Amino acid sequence: MSDRFWQQAFAVARRDLDRERRAGEVTWVMIPFGAIALLLVPLAIGINQDVLSRIGTGMLFVVVLLFGVLTAVRRTSIETPEQRDLIALLGIDPAAEFTGKTMASAFLLLVFQIAMGAVALVLYGLDISGWAWMIVVMPLTAVGLAELGTVSASVAASTNAGPALVPLLVTPLAIPLLLAATQTVESVDREGGNLTWPVLMAVVVLVLAIVGVATARPLQETR
Repeated sequence: MSDRFWQQAFAVARRDLDRERRAGEVTWVMIPFGAIALLLVPLAIGINQDVLSRIGTGMLFVVVLLFGVLTAVRRTSIETPEQRDLIALLGIDPAAEFTGKTMASAFLLLVFQIAMGAVALVLYGLDISGWAWMIVVMPLTAVGLAELGTVSASVAASTNAGPALVPLLVTPLAIPLLLAATQTVESVDREGGNLTWPVLMAVVVLVLAIVGVATARPLQETR
């Protein structure tokens, strides 16, 4: 890929992060919302530390999935047809636009995961012996969900369904990714670590990247 491609991708990523900096949705809305969602579980099932420690990792990634869907819906709703037309007129490579949006969303999702991981450790008393894998799992989860959200938002923008279609696309497709993330951490207790799940996550991320880049231009032309 050329230098121009990456310049365009980074420009799109900076634009999206600039929007987030001004709006503050992650800091002031999503992170508090995620913390409350994690807090509701102990309130619902009672303070049973054994149960909480068993379900904590799964609950963490369920909340992460929810945030990923909300991020995709937000992007679909705030980007108007006029803005999309302007991007096309500026000659920005659709694949670079996909890459830039994915980079911005992945960064926000990674920040969110780190914050939610800290909350889950406090609330659920999780065993941190397997959390060294989070160094691998969190970035892969962030990139995978960002890719899914970006592709789904582009598909929704090219149809009459609009943002309502995004959760229906992201949620089922994200299940293998989030299952692998949970199993990677939990397999440490059972097997001392298993590379199968991280490799599966990496394959899913790679496939989504190929699909996103390959469909970027056709989807732009149908908007």
